[in-house]
Amino acid sequence: MTAACPSGLPASGSVTVTETADGQVATILISRPDKLNALTLEMLAELESHLDELASGAVRVVVVRTAGSKAFCVGADIEAFSRLSATDMWRRWIAEGHRVFDRLARLPQPTVAVVDGLAVGGGLELALACDLRLATPEATFGLPETGLGTIPGWGGTERLTTLVGPARAKELILTRRRADASTALGWGLVNAVAADIDAETDRWVHELLGSAPIAQQVAKQLVDAAAAGAPSAVLEALGSGFTAYTDDFAAGVQAFRTKSRPEFRGR
Repeated sequence: MTAACPSGLPASGSVTVTETADGQVATILISRPDKLNALTLEMLAELESHLDELASGAVRVVVVRTAGSKAFCVGADIEAFSRLSATDMWRRWIAEGHRVFDRLARLPQPTVAVVDGLAVGGGLELALACDLRLATPEATFGLPETGLGTIPGWGGTERLTTLVGPARAKELILTRRRADASTALGWGLVNAVAADIDAETDRWVHELLGSAPIAQQVAKQLVDAAAAGAPSAVLEALGSGFTAYTDDFAAGVQAFRTKSRPEFRGR
């Protein structure tokens, strides 16, 4: 499942979405390779618009990719945000980035970031807003903002800490070190490293499509709630009770009894 980079892109970059023929998988492509896929406010607005459409659609899995091989994304366009006043930075740049990345994190569907090259600053924060991260051996990860006299501003301090713990998060943020792909895998920052990233992505997507979509989406919500400190006993009881009345649950039980493959329909 390889997304092609559109030709004739505007200098400001673009965010596009393509879907598989059966409508089960959507690929978000962030394309500004000449600027290492640095993000502008206009690109964030495009991304948000696509996320709103995906959230209400029938797509089962969302893959986030970027154009080129030098960088997944180097984060915010420094030239753009360095021209903002302190109040505009507060009111717009940080607020809008947080809103859009939170929107990505709250998509009901499982999301997969495919990282090739640099994923630094807001680029790492973009990957962190996804549920799963796959990387090439050439991928590197970092949050270098303190070297610019500022801090990670799009959720990196929270999401990275939740994922790898405070000591590792401080290591990347306070020292500006970069973690290579093997280190990121050892820390749990990425789920897999593969030279053939397209084949690896297809494998993960295929496995994700094998689960009942409603149960999968409820489970995602419960894991996110648990990461935020919510107790599981009540939430899992509610989630189990809800999914037990879906057609997918009946299909799953019947397939188990007959030793066949269930056909989930998301209802």
